Amino acid sequence: MKWMNTEKLVLASRSPRRKELLEQMGLAVEILPADVDETEEPGQQPLELVKVLSEKKTRHIMQLKKNAWVLGADTIVVKDRQILGKPENREQAIHMLGLLSGRTHAVYTGYSVGHFARRQMKTHAVATQVVFKTLTRQEILWYTGTQEPYDKAGGYAIQGLGAFLVKEIHGSYSNVVGLPVCELIQTLAALEVIQFKDSHHDPD
Repeated sequence: MKWMNTEKLVLASRSPRRKELLEQMGLAVEILPADVDETEEPGQQPLELVKVLSEKKTRHIMQLKKNAWVLGADTIVVKDRQILGKPENREQAIHMLGLLSGRTHAVYTGYSVGHFARRQMKTHAVATQVVFKTLTRQEILWYTGTQEPYDKAGGYAIQGLGAFLVKEIHGSYSNVVGLPVCELIQTLAALEVIQFKDSHHDPD
């Protein structure tokens, strides 16, 4: 049994992980990445930053797809108030993993769902605490020798080889992957983008 996509959903992201999470939930999506300025304002709090960026991406695509629901999202990794982006090279990846080793960091994802013609928009943000094991130099060198860290905020993928780095998490797992699925489905249902339909009916 699956719910119904009552409306088309456009994903304003090129992230294969977000696409995979949505398809895993039985949602049909169209991919249309939003290229927007992601420069943060000085002093902006992480939860506020991801909400602002997700809204910016959503509004950008809403202008192009005025009769469709648009989903935009932004995920950041924060350690000691420092935002860790995607490492550009192996040295940066090694440095990031060294910072995270044996310690707790936060992953924030903001998401916005909007419809231009209906003048509707909802934005939420979710935080998850992630605890890394204490990594040996050899483990860091091995992992940064793979291709996995280089298009991931914080330099790791919890759903990939990087699972061995993570000792425990507090909060939403899918949030760390790139979309808080529980909260997102709740939002989509509230906006009636999806409806829960039971395909089995009781006999009269």
